[in-house]
Amino acid sequence: MYHGEEGTCVIWGELIPENGIGSPAERLLKRYAKVGTDAFDQLNGSYLVFVDHDGDAVLATDAIRSWECYYTDAPGVRVFGTDAANVAQTIPDPTLNGRTLTEVTHFGIAFEDRTAFDELHRVPFDGYLTADGTDELRRFVYEPREFDYADELARRLRRAIKRRVELPGRKGLLLSAGYDSRAILSQHPRLDVGYTIGTPGCAEVEISKQLTDQYGIEHQTLPVTNRYLDMRPEIIQYSQGIRESLHIHHRGNVDEIDVDTIYHGMLFDTLFRGFFLPKRGIELFDRTFPLRGLEPNPDVPKHFSKKFGFLGDDDALFAGCGMIGADTAEEFAHNVIQPQYEACFDRTDSKYNAMELFAIKQKPTLPFREHLADNYVESFVAVDRELLEWHLQTPPEHRNNRTFLKALRKLDPDILRYQPPDRPHDSFRLNQIEKFLREKIPGVPSFESPWPDRKEIYDRNNLDQKLFPGYEEVHRLPPRVKLRMNDLTTWIEFATGESRCTPDQILCPPEYGVEERDVTSD
Repeated sequence: MYHGEEGTCVIWGELIPENGIGSPAERLLKRYAKVGTDAFDQLNGSYLVFVDHDGDAVLATDAIRSWECYYTDAPGVRVFGTDAANVAQTIPDPTLNGRTLTEVTHFGIAFEDRTAFDELHRVPFDGYLTADGTDELRRFVYEPREFDYADELARRLRRAIKRRVELPGRKGLLLSAGYDSRAILSQHPRLDVGYTIGTPGCAEVEISKQLTDQYGIEHQTLPVTNRYLDMRPEIIQYSQGIRESLHIHHRGNVDEIDVDTIYHGMLFDTLFRGFFLPKRGIELFDRTFPLRGLEPNPDVPKHFSKKFGFLGDDDALFAGCGMIGADTAEEFAHNVIQPQYEACFDRTDSKYNAMELFAIKQKPTLPFREHLADNYVESFVAVDRELLEWHLQTPPEHRNNRTFLKALRKLDPDILRYQPPDRPHDSFRLNQIEKFLREKIPGVPSFESPWPDRKEIYDRNNLDQKLFPGYEEVHRLPPRVKLRMNDLTTWIEFATGESRCTPDQILCPPEYGVEERDVTSD
């Protein structure tokens, strides 16, 4: 923070300072005085910045809005903050937004800049807030070009990690047996411990142990207990009422994560490996077998419905509920997703980059890092400015596993000595073929899932009776949907101090004219 005669500047989050005289906040304020919001172009990290200069007050996000900022004018003065519940508590009588409730229940996320309340809003993607409005910046715009994609990614990963080595105290890494966290593990010289969530003896844990032995750090298993689905309000608050809390995988193990600083590989798969890009494939034996390249004519709503966990025509919430304004689940998904996808073309002219941008705007896993950042010093390597530039400049057909694995081997030729247990081959196609054969051939075990079985944990905890007593019609829904419903009802009560929404209202919000419904009927 800096305060002087010329004004005030506050930088909140993780910002990598440039060399120069004075504090980063002082330099930013002076640059803002000269060039206005262009001053935010050179910042590097995961942050929010507030500048008050010559009567102008501006609050800006980083280039991909890796920290959400919420605001309301309901108290009569503009109030803003990073915790949606705290901001919502300043609203005298908040009105539930039925569209948000519907989207979070069906997709696990709220689209656009809506929240659970009509009076509560989000600062736009790559944007900023002023005293009486909002606007967008142009830092995150796709401009593909030709270069050595793997070599440049390796160089930028190495520099991004090096910039974040000098953080305080004991340092830990949330480590899986997959690809993403290996980059940090191989390049960070001062890590103390790697943490893996799983059952002792499972393949995920065993490969992770081998990785920590390979790089000479301690390993600790975070056991999967009933607290893996920790439903306390102080955990669900990180869903902010717009995302599902399911992605906070470590929430039951906070007491066991004994470090000051924590690192993770969140968004590596999205930014560098094209997780949300539609791959070409051929349908055989009720399974899609991948081919090289991208799907030439992707069905965008269908593709993202699957990625976001929408149940489609099997969605028991959908049948007979008129509040969604569609006759079929497919139409509903199209009505929700297609406009948001089309809005992304203002930053690119490629359908694939528009799909990636649409996914990056949503960031369904964000509660994962928000919870980490509230308990430890959290470092978000993937949002390094150089890495974001790599994503924007690399053509979508080269943002894939092949490029990423080449980059990993440039970081360390031996980094893939131990392959992920569910991906024993470098080839995505061969991995999918082996997965199919293991599932079909009698006596051959299937690949273990890298994540705990949430249905088994849900049933073991008897959560139907704990979360939805008296709502028998809810019990037949899939656990993931029920967890989303509980996230909403719990967060709304947490934010307002009273129970404003019951499970039957989550199914059909009253503002749509459907007071209640029987989800067991056809």
